[in-house]
Amino acid sequence: MNMSTFDEIYKKIEEYPTIILHRHTNPDPDAIGSQAGLARALKAKFPNKKILCAGENDEGDLAWINTMDDVKESDYQGALVITTDTANTPRISNKNYDKGDLLIKIDHHPNVDDYADMSYVDPDAPAASQIVVDFLNAEGFEITKEVAYPLYAGIVGDTGRFMYPETSAHTFEVAKQLAETGIDLTEIARNISDVTFAQAKLQALVLDYMKIDPSGAAYAILTQKDMKDLGISQDQADVTVSTPGRIKDIKAWNVFVEKPDGTFRVHYRSKAPVINQLAAKHNGGGHALASGANAADMDEVKQIFDEVVEVTKKYYENHEK
Repeated sequence: MNMSTFDEIYKKIEEYPTIILHRHTNPDPDAIGSQAGLARALKAKFPNKKILCAGENDEGDLAWINTMDDVKESDYQGALVITTDTANTPRISNKNYDKGDLLIKIDHHPNVDDYADMSYVDPDAPAASQIVVDFLNAEGFEITKEVAYPLYAGIVGDTGRFMYPETSAHTFEVAKQLAETGIDLTEIARNISDVTFAQAKLQALVLDYMKIDPSGAAYAILTQKDMKDLGISQDQADVTVSTPGRIKDIKAWNVFVEKPDGTFRVHYRSKAPVINQLAAKHNGGGHALASGANAADMDEVKQIFDEVVEVTKKYYENHEK
């Protein structure tokens, strides 16, 4: 593992005239927030550098946080590339990320893919955006209202509004610092929580489809027809992933979302049983209680859920003794 300090990363930032920031595909608020917050801080401190945000223009409902720049392949010539909130190379949005001169990874997922030349990875941090704030503070950046807005959105998004177990006292200290810049906290919270009427119908559909095993494991499958009937895109369907967590009897769950090619995007969530090692078996990964993967067909869908049932059973058998 090639771990670097904030100072070492800052020195590399000082060296390069062009810096291109990437985040993961199918982004969430932390992916876009950490990318945008760092980019805005760099632009403010280094106005003569070319600072670009790269991605596949798949922001979807999150364009209110930030939108991508028009990044050309020629921009990577002699450039520094920084990825935020991106655990492994298949997840990096825009595959030109390896065409720069140096690659730096800033992330909070388990470091299972040490793909960069330099890395700062803290799996105990609840959000990559929190790591970015710590970096900016450590290196003397001014955190303006414009910088704070996407970073706060990223932290709120990845902590589940400060609900998830990685949330710490330090997280609240960082949130306080960002809030004191004058950002509209209510607007950010509303933008993260608001859904369209069609998305609300899809959430209801997930609950209708939900099958619950006696272990407390549960799953639902959303088909292309379900999404087409409601006029919902693949990215907009992500709003359903947290829905089963509000059901008291559900302890761990999968939402399987069919892709246009008939394969499935797999969402893993859990209230206690660790599920990221299961996702790793299916071309995925992530956090202990929130991960993603892929399934080729219904046979793999069944296999994935059987594995979640087994882990859930074992967890509660051991913790009820």
